[in-house]
Amino acid sequence: MAATVTVARARERLGRVGVWVNNQVTAVAPAEEQRRAVARIEELGFGSAWTGESTGGRDIFAKLGIWLAETDRLVVGSGVANLWARPGITMAAGAATLAEAYPERFVLGLGVGFPRQAESLGRAYGRPLARMREYLDEMDTIPDPALVPTAAPEAPHPGVLAALGPKMLALAKDRADGAHPYAAPVETTARAREILGPDKLLIPEQLVVYHPDPAQARERARQYRARTLSAMHVIGGATGSPYGRNLLRLGYTEEQISTVDDAVIDALIAHGDEEAIARRLRDHLVAGADHVLVNPVGADLATIVATLERIAPAVTGL
Repeated sequence: MAATVTVARARERLGRVGVWVNNQVTAVAPAEEQRRAVARIEELGFGSAWTGESTGGRDIFAKLGIWLAETDRLVVGSGVANLWARPGITMAAGAATLAEAYPERFVLGLGVGFPRQAESLGRAYGRPLARMREYLDEMDTIPDPALVPTAAPEAPHPGVLAALGPKMLALAKDRADGAHPYAAPVETTARAREILGPDKLLIPEQLVVYHPDPAQARERARQYRARTLSAMHVIGGATGSPYGRNLLRLGYTEEQISTVDDAVIDALIAHGDEEAIARRLRDHLVAGADHVLVNPVGADLATIVATLERIAPAVTGL
């Protein structure tokens, strides 16, 4: 089966490299700072900018609406819109609203999130695959279609699922336009492409620690590991984390995952100078990615944008 018009148009508009901005940053950065940041990201030549949301935080569609209004060509994506944050019919309507207002500049990334997010709303997390399937059914059930904006009929907005494991990737193939793997090594990109086939979008995120000195870059990656990877649910092995389970599938041991040893750091974090980062992005593209999202480690937007300015000449031409 050939790629749909939606997928083909998205590939053309996205280009090869985009940006993923930590939701902890966009959750607190003032709107004016976000406007300046996305304008600079567009000016640097990146094809897209993505961020996520947490339950109870800033609404993803409101954030991305601000970004779209400030830019002219940049594609924006939800990485991801959290299904616990709103009913399925509201998710579908919100996505359609942005797609109608900004044709071919919006990608809906949808994810099931984490148990704590469901619990914070008094909901039972249940089985993620079954919940995602049910939610997609909810999105397809619009009580009054006349109330939902319609994107350009020749190219409606694409939708991708946050997916790492084979079952969720298979669901992304069957029910969406592709997948958006997060916190995963290049091997996951290759396996995802095998499952999705050639006609679906594959848009992985890649965490980046930039420093021109390789030793300093590795040390900063270690520091980030100590502060953050556990909070990101990356460690925890087979029982505690979808990211840990993914690493187990790829052959990493429980000990490597629970201690986040150097092999795990190297797999999850691209660290070094511009060329080292470009090589990692190229590896994802060779493995089957359509578009790779650079996620620079940084406590604020100014730091993130400074990193993007350093690496842009090396990566935006891939």
